[in-house]
Amino acid sequence: MKEFILMFRMDITNQEAQPTKEQMETYMQQWMEWINEIADNDQLADGGNHFSRQGRVLKPKNEVVDTPLIENNVSVAGYIIVLADNLENATKIAKKCPILNGENTSVEIRETATPG
Repeated sequence: MKEFILMFRMDITNQEAQPTKEQMETYMQQWMEWINEIADNDQLADGGNHFSRQGRVLKPKNEVVDTPLIENNVSVAGYIIVLADNLENATKIAKKCPILNGENTSVEIRETATPG
């Protein structure tokens, strides 16, 4: 099995785009059901986390941007690492991600590169 990173993107800047407490409880229940399904299928690798809304981007010529990289009000909010035979199977796992029930959200799927 190969490792694939699922990166979760969402609007981290607009307060109106943030879920209410009740919505967050529902989302967390859906999230845990999804994660448990992946783990039960022995496809959840070690690693993964949510990111804070604070961050910094370093660019050439000592340019420092004191926010995470945000494009079209969307930034990477977290990631997990899953195990799958190929990109198609990793995509099947990602399609069930509850973050896709939101607006202006996405999941990017990338295979990890092996050195050499």
